Amino acid sequence: MAFQKAVKGTALIGGGAIATVFGLSQFSQYRNKHGALGHVQAAEGAPARKEHLPSREQQLEALQAGGEFDVLVIGGGATGCGCALDAATRGLKTALLERDDFSSGTSSRSTKLIHGGVRYLQKAIMKLDFEQYRMVKEALEERAHLLQSAPHLSAPLPIMLPIYKWWQLPYYWVGIKLYDLVAGSQCLKSSYVLTKARALELFPMLRRDKLVGAIVYYDGAWPLCLLRMCSQVSGVCGVHTAGMCSQVSGVCGVLCRDVLTGKEFDVRAKCVINATGPFTDSVRKMDDQEVPNICQPSAGVHIVMPGYYSPDNMGLLDPATSDGRVIFFLPWEKMTIAGTTDSPTDVTSHPIPTEEDINFILSEVRNYLGADVEVRRGDVLAAWSGIRPLVTNPDSKDTQSISRNHVVTISNSGLVTIAGGKWTTYRAMARDTIDAAVREHNLKAGSCVTMGLQLEGAQDWSPTLYIRLVQDYGLESEVAQHLASTYGDKAFEVAKIAQVTGKRWPIVGKRLVSEFPYIEAEVVYAVKEYARTAVDIVSRRTRLAFLNVQAAEEALPRIVDIMAKELNWCEQKKKEQLETAKTFLYYEMGYKVKTDQLTDRSEISLVPSDIERYKKRFHMFDKDKKGFITILDVQRVLQSISVQIDENTLHEILNEVDLNKNGQVELNEFLQLMSAVQKGRVSGSRLAVLMKSAEENLRRQAIPVDRSGGGL
Repeated sequence: MAFQKAVKGTALIGGGAIATVFGLSQFSQYRNKHGALGHVQAAEGAPARKEHLPSREQQLEALQAGGEFDVLVIGGGATGCGCALDAATRGLKTALLERDDFSSGTSSRSTKLIHGGVRYLQKAIMKLDFEQYRMVKEALEERAHLLQSAPHLSAPLPIMLPIYKWWQLPYYWVGIKLYDLVAGSQCLKSSYVLTKARALELFPMLRRDKLVGAIVYYDGAWPLCLLRMCSQVSGVCGVHTAGMCSQVSGVCGVLCRDVLTGKEFDVRAKCVINATGPFTDSVRKMDDQEVPNICQPSAGVHIVMPGYYSPDNMGLLDPATSDGRVIFFLPWEKMTIAGTTDSPTDVTSHPIPTEEDINFILSEVRNYLGADVEVRRGDVLAAWSGIRPLVTNPDSKDTQSISRNHVVTISNSGLVTIAGGKWTTYRAMARDTIDAAVREHNLKAGSCVTMGLQLEGAQDWSPTLYIRLVQDYGLESEVAQHLASTYGDKAFEVAKIAQVTGKRWPIVGKRLVSEFPYIEAEVVYAVKEYARTAVDIVSRRTRLAFLNVQAAEEALPRIVDIMAKELNWCEQKKKEQLETAKTFLYYEMGYKVKTDQLTDRSEISLVPSDIERYKKRFHMFDKDKKGFITILDVQRVLQSISVQIDENTLHEILNEVDLNKNGQVELNEFLQLMSAVQKGRVSGSRLAVLMKSAEENLRRQAIPVDRSGGGL
């Protein structure tokens, strides 16, 4: 069935990055839900599974070979990859196109929870909404599947609902018990009630006053890089290929453009699937410009804070914020992630998080944490906003009602669109989509076999696998645990290419930045898995951009150097990649709103005694009373207390506070810094800590022996 209209121009669509060809034999072995090894018979003519991933160039050659695919999926997020996997395991010759990187859109910007939806169950009961109930039931079944299919990537997570009013205790207890009941045999662990004392023992940061107790229930955590799942379930992948729906020799097809080279080519297929999330309507209008919009974008904002804001293995749910939304407060990658549920928006691209968004989340966090825990604006290490593509069902009589479930529609020309839904139900969404495609286009395919299929990396994984990495390769324990829980049994492939450190310990595994377990070998490995930009590395192959934007910026030069060596980049290309990645961090990951906390327009709101104290500290460095300090001044003081810091690091430290960028830190800038630190808008300032430490050292040196109580 050909598209009725050809559309001029090329549209950049989707949220992940792939131009990839799927053959059934690539998924020829998997473990079923009972743990036994199962087999999927390869379709006739399907390519044999290769020991190593073919290169991106080989993938593009396969796309341009001129043959016709059974299924062509547009969009490389969770849903698109799920559709490609489902189609391939049914024996269909499958291709997938994406303009950017795997999960670079909505899929990588979620709350990192695999959940059925407690709030949806509440609405289903209160409004007697069977559709909401069915969605929760399906999501709970899919939650269990995800936890079984990728045990190295996911795990059950206890989530606490603190109770501050006695009447809420039975109300929420009944609701959570119903959640367990709906899950049935798929219930992870039974929910339970905690006394006030026990709740504070498990979550000591909680606000104590008026606390009655707490209820704990279980959902799943998806704590690691979403790219890992998408790339491994795909078997093969390519990157950065944009497409537009077109008419190709009377057959469904897509006009593709290689984003990296600009080359255009056609790909033909019996069926085209639109799985482009927030861009759903853009693709539907390529097929039929008169079709009404069905996508209703909804935005959610998340921030990352240091790990000390939450226990290592306990989340928190605020079921009713001041504006009626829900906030999750979860441990993630040894940090704490706080995020809102969605609110309506009129944009389809991912909006930039605003100071208002961040302050709203911080205010809600303060409501639940004790007075002894100072919630500081400066502790926001990263912030981002994601778009959830909610939909209205075009086949429903009530076209104004927004569905939280997924919707599969088929146009007059045969374009299959999957929209709505959520991360947890990606497999069920893919199953329903391919079922519809097979029926509509009379494709010869087997039944769905993805339930119980283990993702790559899971087969030989065990909780103690990391010990072998430590023993066999000499990796740090933290790094080994990270590799095992990210790559599963494929962690050994990364360890094999890790460079020798030259130290006694660790023997191999050079970190990209000191405070995170990501190593240089992961960049090399990511390039083999089609990472082509520095943004691919900092945001999805690693999660540095989502964990700490400053750490990500610090790692960028080394990441670009490694990629340049692997991809033969020239100096100009390296510079472009560096600038593009910095722009991404600045606008999309919250660096801008973070740096806005200290500018040359920042107010100095210090009491006179504090001003005098900080002036004295400043003049310990500014001996000549110039009114500013330079690197030479800092080096002189550090030398007097026998502390050595290399010159490049000192440049970085002073540059953080040099607001007018004149190569020196003036007294007014220092007072602005200390005011921001005191108000909690800035935290972790290296210059502030360095100067305070130096002042204390100099004072100790100045204390006479007869007054110090020392000597003989």
